[in-house]
Amino acid sequence: MKYLIINADDFGYTRGVNRGIREAHERGPLTSTSLMVNAPATAEAVAIARDLPRLSLGIHVNFTNEAQRLFDIDDPVACGVELRRQFDQFVAMVGRLPSHMDSHQHVHRDPRRLSGFRALAEEHHIPFRDDAPVVYLGSFYGQWEYGVSSPDKVGFEAIAALIREKVRDGITELACHPGYVDPEADLVYHSEREIEVSTLCDPRLRQLIEEEGIQLIGYRDLPRAVAALADA
Repeated sequence: MKYLIINADDFGYTRGVNRGIREAHERGPLTSTSLMVNAPATAEAVAIARDLPRLSLGIHVNFTNEAQRLFDIDDPVACGVELRRQFDQFVAMVGRLPSHMDSHQHVHRDPRRLSGFRALAEEHHIPFRDDAPVVYLGSFYGQWEYGVSSPDKVGFEAIAALIREKVRDGITELACHPGYVDPEADLVYHSEREIEVSTLCDPRLRQLIEEEGIQLIGYRDLPRAVAALADA
């Protein structure tokens, strides 16, 4: 059995990002998103999520803003404090635990921070990016050289190839970054987000997923999928 979570990072980053994520969920196969609690459009994102009961909502821990560090992220103690603060803020704003946890620009992967992230996820029994049983697929991205756009990497043919070749038996998370250009936001990864929206909303994508025998799930459905795989 093949299960696929399509997760949008950066929910709350800008109003344009929020609009793109909502559209990719309502018109496309996006099942999950990760919320930044310290971004300009966080409050709007939380309100949107309340209207989308089928959308899994996790936390996208944010220690950086583009190339800017929001504090000394080389200090493990400071990282631990900020991690807990953002987690608690998510719970206060949303009213429940996140369905999963990941981080902006993958700051959790640094060995100096990884143990703190993993400990928090294990404390609350929350799925954590890069950890089993979910296989992370992050190659649907339109800018593999900083500031250099590669629109073909987020077109339909690109995502179709990933689904055909990389989604195997088990559970896969395909990460994406849909959104609309926001004039007041100065983002490095910006215009590519609109291409992602178009690709995710392409009717051929749902058809391909069905043809490949893939079941779409959100992170909130993970226990059910794990149980089904164990019984198979």
